Amino acid sequence: MALLIGMVIGLVLGLTGAGGSVFAVPLLILLLSLPVSDAIGIALGAVAISALYGTINNWRYKSILWIPSIILGTTGVLFAPLGKLIGNQLSPSLLLVGFNGLAIMVALHMWRQASKHPEQTSIVRSGHMTPENFVGPACRMSTTGQFEWRPRCVGSLAAGGMIVGLLTGLFGVGGGFLIVPLLIFLSQVSMQQAVGTSLLIITAVATSGFLSFTATAPNVNWALLGLIATGGVVGMFIGRLVSHKIASPQLQKIFSISLIAIALITLAHQWTASPP
Repeated sequence: MALLIGMVIGLVLGLTGAGGSVFAVPLLILLLSLPVSDAIGIALGAVAISALYGTINNWRYKSILWIPSIILGTTGVLFAPLGKLIGNQLSPSLLLVGFNGLAIMVALHMWRQASKHPEQTSIVRSGHMTPENFVGPACRMSTTGQFEWRPRCVGSLAAGGMIVGLLTGLFGVGGGFLIVPLLIFLSQVSMQQAVGTSLLIITAVATSGFLSFTATAPNVNWALLGLIATGGVVGMFIGRLVSHKIASPQLQKIFSISLIAIALITLAHQWTASPP
């Protein structure tokens, strides 16, 4: 079961604009009966490893924008522990409600994106990136090809990284659903550049969130994490093989419906399991 959950993480991470943890956390709670905090921590570790695998592939195809990655990733890494600290102050029930509310928002965003921009659903994190399809560098570049450190651009990327980091630490989400549209909106990069860059940022921020989890968790189930992470890498690999065949608006909408269903089931399970 743990391997299957990991494969879901890898497939969702590779084939959609959402992070795999939005599926992983409720599945770990429902199928493996993990406490909310443990499910968030294990999901972060598995997402970090799966995203690292995808990042290595994107590195080979030169699809990573390094300056935005450094700015977004650094601020995200710095604020993920703060998000975890805030999460430690909240009750498990409130944390679960907040997470599933966020998951439903992610699902609605995925559905809207598939309806408004169906052509973008064929560009996925598991797919092969081709430099000739890139439309331009992030933010602005000088005539010599150097990144221009304009305060507005850098500040916006840093603010986005702060939000991603807080959400990662608080709810255990990798932030992919936010990183991709943020990069496109702020820097006018192509969808391929944003998707390729997002995995590196997810790797860094999810790792920071996971390390914050291990610092406060008395006993981390490393064996379980290993199984889920292995499944995540397998899921990313499978996604890489089949992405050009199955990536479509319909698939994105199926993921959206599934995510809403799992979120509602998790909330209902929590409601019925709570003592009167």
